[in-house]
Amino acid sequence: MIERYTRPAMGKIWEDENKFRIWLEIETLACEAQSELGIIPREVVKKIRKKGNFNVARILEIEQEVKHDVIAFLTNVGEYVGPDSRFIHLGMTSSDILDTALAVQMKQSGGLLIKGLEELKDVLSRRAKEFKHTVMIGRTHGIHAEPITFGLKLALWYAETERNIERLNAALKTISIGKISGAVGTYQHLDPSVERYVCKKLGLQPASISTQVLQRDRHAEFMNTLAVCGCSLEKFATEIRHLQKTEVREAEEFFSKGQKGSSAMPHKRNPIVCERIAGLARVLRSNALAAMENVALWHERDISHSSVERIIIPDSCIILDFILADMTKIIDKLLVYPEHMTRNLNATHGLIFSQEVLLALTKKGMKREDAYRVVQEQAMKVWKEEKEFKALLLGSEEVMKILSPKELNELFDPKRSLKHIEYIFEQVGIH
Repeated sequence: MIERYTRPAMGKIWEDENKFRIWLEIETLACEAQSELGIIPREVVKKIRKKGNFNVARILEIEQEVKHDVIAFLTNVGEYVGPDSRFIHLGMTSSDILDTALAVQMKQSGGLLIKGLEELKDVLSRRAKEFKHTVMIGRTHGIHAEPITFGLKLALWYAETERNIERLNAALKTISIGKISGAVGTYQHLDPSVERYVCKKLGLQPASISTQVLQRDRHAEFMNTLAVCGCSLEKFATEIRHLQKTEVREAEEFFSKGQKGSSAMPHKRNPIVCERIAGLARVLRSNALAAMENVALWHERDISHSSVERIIIPDSCIILDFILADMTKIIDKLLVYPEHMTRNLNATHGLIFSQEVLLALTKKGMKREDAYRVVQEQAMKVWKEEKEFKALLLGSEEVMKILSPKELNELFDPKRSLKHIEYIFEQVGIH
């Protein structure tokens, strides 16, 4: 269901056609390496390279009978190659093909995901600069705190996306490993040079040590990285969902012409894409947990991990690719309402400047405990009576003994909270 929405390139990586094409290349490269050792005649390798092919439907047909995917594949390839196919898979085990090919597919997918993250980062940079000085209220515990700008919020997401790119690059290095070392990883029927040759040609590093399989801590790291990327997207989506609430309405998903929000209520404009991202991020986390369950295998190998990976790895790559594209579109077309931000900024009648007043009083000699008490007393009246905080402070003898009306008035300027915006943008790397 997800795949029909995703970028076609990602879906194709996990189709049987691409998987079997990689399998065939691994087998052919292994033959080439063994011809260098004089084990397989060179002219035979040329024939294998020329005649080697497969048919997906035929492989699946054979598999129905033999109940083994690699044997079905080799049988079908043999139908194309003929008698020389006896040299294919010489000294190798199924996992030499399966794990090395999976590494190639994960590397291919990771490259697309990094590209998607880069696209999101570029959009976040552009819109962060656009709203660099658009003042809004910052919230802690969901309660109004002090002024920020919408650009700062987007810059925060930019920095997190950059970290996700770094994480994914590191995970790709971990997973870009192949193995052609035989049934228990001892190279009993293979020379280690075959593994080195195949991996080099595929853009992988040979495993320093393996059993029949590559160790699944590598896959768990990759899957957890995808899940962390999904967590970030869910975080961004959750914030937009809050900002789109009717009583907040500071930003919202783009609502296209002809779009419908509710089957019952024609007025609805719902954050459906952000909600979808939040939901699919949960699947990524669940799949990451399954990947960690796969780390512990019996002895030199069992296949309890195999059935799990056939679901979770393609699905997670496709899901992350999908929600990355969604989030990039959301940020690109996000509707932003500065006038509503200003309205909400003023909703607490100036309470958001309480720390400014507290610090001003202490800097002019009042004990911090006394200053906190005086400011809080007036602040509680604002919550209860909805009066202007500044007016109540002007009526406080304790405050006016310390501050002049002019000094107090200057404390209620939002720009005082935002004097280091240029520094923050510079630190983040948005220019």
